[in-house]
This record gives sequence, C-alpha cells and structure tokens, in this order.
Amino acid sequence: MIESWRWFGPLDAITLPEIAQTGATGIVTALHEISYGEVWPREAIAARRAMIEAAGFTWEVVESLPIHERIKRGEGDLAPLFANYRDSLRNLAAEGVKVICYNFMPLLDWTRTDLKAPVAGGGACLRFEAYKMAAFEINMLGRAEAEADYPAAVRARGAAWFQSADEATREGLLHAIMSGLPGAYDRYDIAGLRAALKLYEGIGRDELRANYKRFLQEVVPCAAELGMRLCVHPDDPPRDILGLPRIVSTAEDIAWVLAAVDDPANGLTLCSGSLGANPANDVPAIARRFADRIWFAHLRNVRKEPDGSFEEAAHLDGDTDMVALIAALLAAEAGRDTPLPMRPDHGHDLLADIGRATHPGYPLIGRMRGLAELRGVARALRK
Repeated sequence: MIESWRWFGPLDAITLPEIAQTGATGIVTALHEISYGEVWPREAIAARRAMIEAAGFTWEVVESLPIHERIKRGEGDLAPLFANYRDSLRNLAAEGVKVICYNFMPLLDWTRTDLKAPVAGGGACLRFEAYKMAAFEINMLGRAEAEADYPAAVRARGAAWFQSADEATREGLLHAIMSGLPGAYDRYDIAGLRAALKLYEGIGRDELRANYKRFLQEVVPCAAELGMRLCVHPDDPPRDILGLPRIVSTAEDIAWVLAAVDDPANGLTLCSGSLGANPANDVPAIARRFADRIWFAHLRNVRKEPDGSFEEAAHLDGDTDMVALIAALLAAEAGRDTPLPMRPDHGHDLLADIGRATHPGYPLIGRMRGLAELRGVARALRK
C-alpha cells in the first residue's frame, strides 16, 4: 500500500517538510479554497501538484472534490453543476491525479461533539457523545422530531447538560459539530443551520438515493473514460444526523451505491473509523466483500458505547480488528497494476501537538504514531 498523508495545502499548520519525516510518500489533498460547484482550473491543479512534487511527494488522491448541496437536494437546473464536476475531473486527469474521494453526506461532513476528549495516559481525541448531540438537536436547535431519535435516558442526560451549561460551553458544542467541514468554509450558527435544514424538508432516504444515483449517472461515465476512480466515503457517523438521512452507512448501502452504476470507476473509500462506529458493521468483512471496488483506505479505530456514543481509539486499539482489516486490504491489492493508497486517519493530540493549531483530528504526532503502527502490521503480514 502507498503510505499517504492528508494535507490541507496552504491552510495546513503542518508543513510538507514535517510530513516527510513521517515516512509517508503520497499526499492526499484538495483545492479547499475553491467554492463547491466551481470548476477546478487546470492551472491551479498544476501549481498544487508542483508544490507537492517539489517536496518529494506524489499527489495520490484528491480528498475531496465536493458535491454541491443542490445536487444532493436535486434542486433546480443541475446541468451546469454536473458539467463543472466533469470539467474538474478532466483537469485533474490531465495533471495525472486520478483517484477522487468524495462523500454524499447532506450538509455536514464528519460530526463530533468533543474535539479534545481526554484519553488514558494523556493526550486528547475526537468523541461523539450521544447525550450532547441530543441536547444540541432538542434543546439548542429546537428540532421537534429529534425527540424520537434518542432513548429517554439519553434525552434526560442531554437536557440536564443543557441546563447546567453556560453560553460558552454551548457555543463550544456548536463549534465542535461544525468542525467537520473542511478548509476555510463558513460554519453555521444556530439560525443558519435551521435555515439550511429547512431546504432539506421532504427529502428522505428514497429521495436522497435518487439524487445520488443521478449524480453517479452523470459523472461516472466521464471518470471511466478518463481512467479515474471515484471513491465514496462512508457516512460519519453512520447514522441519521439532524433529521437528515445518511445512505452510505452499512454494507447494504455500499452494495446499492456500487450497483447504481456498475462500473469500476464507481468505487469505495474504505474508512474503518466511519464504518466501525456502527455496531452492525464488520469492517474486515466489508473490505473482503467489496475488495474489487476499494480504491482508497482510511485506517483508524473507534471504541463504541451502548448508548450510541463513541470515541476515536488508538489505531490498533478499539473495536475493529485492524490486523484482519489490513490483511483484507493487502489481499485486495494483490494482482493490481497499482498499489492501494491508504492514510492514517485522524489521530490523538499527543506531546508537542497539544495546543498546536492543527485541523481537528489531524495532528502530526498522533497520526505519525498511527502510521508507524499500521506500517508495522502491514510489513509483518507481508512476511
């Protein structure tokens, strides 16, 4: 596997020379400064590629080429947005970048309630606390339907938290939930989030699937013609959030996506942390089932709790058997013309990273530790 590293470009506090010291050889990045729906100019792609190559890396994967919210909602004349997406694919292919990670999560990307949850031995991790999410949806956002989404005990604990929390603490929760949005995009305040959610009224699972299938039908043939691989990222967490349906959360969801346009260009980003947060998912089994359509891998681990909470564990700890998963990915890679790019996904804030202004979940030392552990497993399995 190609050991890769997510880098947020000029927005990233971690520099390419620092990444070189981790042993990673590939970079995973995007043009985060370009607004959703606009064409990525070839000149901008070439400049970013030159910056990466000058530092001694290859640009292995785009993460992400975002999908405009109007496409997810199926709203209005979408032909220009589909055309722009295809043009961006053509410009990326012309610069030799042919693996594209994206997601079809409505409105938000990954969602957490705590960005600095303490871990044993020191350091901090990302955490999803069910009662805090309940408090946010019910008590802060005022979404009436959220009452039915949480057990009574979780709702009660969330209400107690809300009553005891001061305004700064509540704002901290909003900030954490908004932090999954990449790059420099504006975050929502409560009023803005309510307005954005209103645009999704009437869009359930079936409607979102129909809109997703249309997107695939519009762009996968272009990707196939260019020799590219589109790799959907699973929902994070793999459950409905804010009343919005999530449709890439289980093995059966993935099977539907890959069958919607049955072409190798329509593939999967195997994210062990996202999938691993659903108790019904056997992540190594999912990797074995879809081995011929996995074109990119995010490797991290989570530790789940009965009420739906989870936290990000060290890469070899947690609930997913990482050794079995890496064995499945190595088997999937065998016989291919090109190796499988993977990256250590997320990491604990450790040592000198504590207090450093890195993107949440993306510290230097915690991910370097994870990469070293994953590298050791892969080399042992190859022996």
